[in-house]
Amino acid sequence: MKVNQAEFVISAVGPSQYPEDALPEIALAGRSNVGKSSLINCLISRKNLARTSSQPGKTQTLNYYKVNQDLYFVDLPGYGYAKVSKTKREQWGKFIENYLLNRETLRLVMQLVDLRHPPSKDDQAMYEWLRHNDVPVLVVATKADKIPKSQWAKHLKIVRETLGMDKGVQPLMFSSELTLGKDELWGILEQAIAYGEPEAEAAEASAGTIETNEEASQREPS
Repeated sequence: MKVNQAEFVISAVGPSQYPEDALPEIALAGRSNVGKSSLINCLISRKNLARTSSQPGKTQTLNYYKVNQDLYFVDLPGYGYAKVSKTKREQWGKFIENYLLNRETLRLVMQLVDLRHPPSKDDQAMYEWLRHNDVPVLVVATKADKIPKSQWAKHLKIVRETLGMDKGVQPLMFSSELTLGKDELWGILEQAIAYGEPEAEAAEASAGTIETNEEASQREPS
């Protein structure tokens, strides 16, 4: 997908603030500081649209980013940050759960994990919960540039086995610094939102109409 326009739309704190234009949504979930904002900026080729922060737990809302007129990226609050109060974590949990289970325009959740480390218990719990509730999920292993290339396969295997991913299902390795995995990820996202399909279906329908009209004209007496 060629990104011609990308903009921050809203920091939503409830369903009443969600966009109503029915564009497909791709959500990003992951531990605080795993690189969700950096991944968004990389995908849209912008440096600072999604603001990164060295302060974990900073994102406390659903941040909506509109790409062209095609989709939204929805940055979810990071989980697993100990300094956030238990009450706040519970509020976030219910808030996020409601979104993930009930948002009709949600097409895919990208669950980001740090390739350098085995997935945490929070990572494991999130993945298990998404799978249990039949929420489409793609595991993206970030920060590949932080470890030697020779170690990539080993670390990917650790991620896959720790999360208990099905046989044949692999995490997608990604690096915002190297733009590693960018094209492959866009391909998956385009498939998830059925990018370009409405136009193709419209063209087929139009072709069918033309063919039908021509056949009808042949049947009419001259």
